[in-house]
Amino acid sequence: MRTPGQQVTVKVTGEQSRVASSFEVVVPPGFDVGAHVHARSEELFYVLDGELDVLAFEPRVRAAGDWRDWESSSGLRTVRARPGTVIVVPPGCPHAFANSTSVPARMFFQSSPPPDHERYFDELLDLLGDGVPDPAAVAALRARHDTEQLTPLRLNATAGIRRGPGRPGTSGEPR
Repeated sequence: MRTPGQQVTVKVTGEQSRVASSFEVVVPPGFDVGAHVHARSEELFYVLDGELDVLAFEPRVRAAGDWRDWESSSGLRTVRARPGTVIVVPPGCPHAFANSTSVPARMFFQSSPPPDHERYFDELLDLLGDGVPDPAAVAALRARHDTEQLTPLRLNATAGIRRGPGRPGTSGEPR
């Protein structure tokens, strides 16, 4: 499944596993999935290539705007995930990822229980197929698939795109 907004390859379906669905996802430059929460789904992200900005904590305030500015009550901030980084997101935990670099990133993604994300990706990629999706349509899709949208999905979030080597504060460790 491939669109200008994202490429998803299904590796394991709910027909093959009672535990989780698994995917390989290519995240293009400028793609921001938007901060969101699942009531029942647990997710695992493993970065294979490239770099992603990642949020996986409850912020002090679930504010509108850029989730990369959020901070937890204990001081956690977003991290720059590089190859080999694993992020586990339990149900109820706000999370997001974005590619703010100039090159695609690739990750292994697992979601439990199956087949929730299989259906979600099918519908999302249909919405992304024609370019910039209608924000209301994405919000409605997410509401149908155990996803509380906190900030919107953006395809061309170019404001944060960086060129070349890493920038200060993005070492993959909390800032």
